[in-house]
Order: sequence, then structure tokens, then C-alpha cells
Amino acid sequence: MDATADASTRKPAAFIGRRLLSLLYDLLPVVALWFLAAVPFVLLDVAVSGDVRHNIGPFSLLQWLLWLACWIVTGLYATVSWRRGGQTLGMRPWRLRVVADDGGAPTHGALWRRYAVGMVSLLVAGVGFWWAWIDRERLTWHDRASGTRIVRMSKRN
Repeated sequence: MDATADASTRKPAAFIGRRLLSLLYDLLPVVALWFLAAVPFVLLDVAVSGDVRHNIGPFSLLQWLLWLACWIVTGLYATVSWRRGGQTLGMRPWRLRVVADDGGAPTHGALWRRYAVGMVSLLVAGVGFWWAWIDRERLTWHDRASGTRIVRMSKRN
């Protein structure tokens, strides 16, 4: 099949505004997961220090492990959601879905690449997200890096 014909039949990527709003919606379940992930770290800190009011220090190994745990939990939430139905909870009200460039289901590797590049993009002031404003196909950095895209579904889906 001709590459230009394939490109013309693909659904366009969803507008960045809807994508950012769905990301904001996803903040609620993610923060809840962070609280759950933090429980063992707080209990361990209390067990070691013997003081309930003791905080995990900003430069302690426990603090870095907590950050890593939150990163992994967030990644699991996103990639498992994308793999199972193409959507996270925040994407559902906006009728957005992650698909591979060919329209099929993305691989696990592509989804983890999407998550990792998306996180880096957020850490640099969201530049990879804002890139979609100037990209011809409205794709972000993580869309391009992972070979995936977010498309808007019709109301009847």
C-alpha cells in the first residue's frame, strides 16, 4: 500500500487542549496512587526513627526510593490503562485513545517509551507537549518517540 494513502486515512492527533485537560483529570487517581505508594515508606521511616512527626529527609535514600516508587506506580497506571483499553480514566470523558501510528494497539515497549519521554517533557516545562502546537500532525515528542498518537473518538464509540 502507498505510504501517502496510509497517511491520509489515519485519524489526526487530538488537539493539545483536550490532551492537557485529560492529563489534569488523571492527576486525581495518580495522587491517590502516590498516597498508597508512600504508606510503606512512611511506616518504615517511623519504625527506624521511632517518631511519627519525623519527615523523610530530602536527601535520604528513602526519599529517592519514594520518588522512584511514585514514578513506577504512575507508569504502571498509564501503561496498563493504555494497553487494556487505550485510555486512562482522564482520557475517557474527552473521548481520547492511544493508538499505534498504524491504528493498531501499541506494544508494551512503545507505551513505556511514551511514558518516559512524556515525563521528561513535563520536567522541561512541558516543551514536548507544546511542540504539538507547531507540529504538522499535532504530535508531541512522546508521540513521535513511541510511534503512537492520541486520537479523538467519535461519540458513538
